[in-house]
Amino acid sequence: MVRKAALITGGTRGIGKAVAKRFAKEGYDLVLNYMRKKGDAEETKREIEGQYNVKVHLVKANVKEIEQIQALFQEAERVFGRLDVFINNAASGVLRPLMEVEESHWDWTQDINTKAYLFASQEAAKLMEKNGGGAIVALSSLGSIRALPNYVTVGVSKAGVEALTRYLAVELAPKGIVVNAVSGGAVDTDALKHFPNREELLQAAAERNPAGRIVEPEDLAETVYFLCTPAASMVRGQTIIVDGGLSLLC
Repeated sequence: MVRKAALITGGTRGIGKAVAKRFAKEGYDLVLNYMRKKGDAEETKREIEGQYNVKVHLVKANVKEIEQIQALFQEAERVFGRLDVFINNAASGVLRPLMEVEESHWDWTQDINTKAYLFASQEAAKLMEKNGGGAIVALSSLGSIRALPNYVTVGVSKAGVEALTRYLAVELAPKGIVVNAVSGGAVDTDALKHFPNREELLQAAAERNPAGRIVEPEDLAETVYFLCTPAASMVRGQTIIVDGGLSLLC
């Protein structure tokens, strides 16, 4: 039996790591991309391979650069000979009030969060087409539809991710590729440590959440995995919000 393969950008920490473990649980071999902290990446590889009977291949790449995106997917094909799932998880951004945003802040954030998603999806589709199809899921955030403090560059980029998801879903459907996005509420990951009001955000999210707690990376991972299964084959171009109902409140 041929094992399936999944490629996850930013797959060695936080939400990406939780997603990687969810797919490993189902027997997927993994290509995990990282940009910094090689030691953390190697620890994730040891942890997943030690817990599950799968192979994890690490690839250092800056998805801001198209040439490195292309090399990343070429490496996936070289190692596993196929690609069934692509999870666009890597993200970055400059957190500043709108009037303090500079051109370099804007370009950096859009390149990593939105442009990379388009060109990585192109590369993923080329490989998936050879196997008769696959699934692509992008990670978004509530800042795409809510005006959050200091979040303008990231929020706009995530709105772009969700719009791009709809276009990809339509244009890649004839190739047998299902495309969706998952948007989380306040999730306590390493990325949130960059927020000056991190503790306030988490406390407020937990207190106000109808579910009675904040969203965990594993909550997002479960939804991401579901969208890559046959049960979700008719869910196309959607952004699924996983926030315990927090965004339903005024």
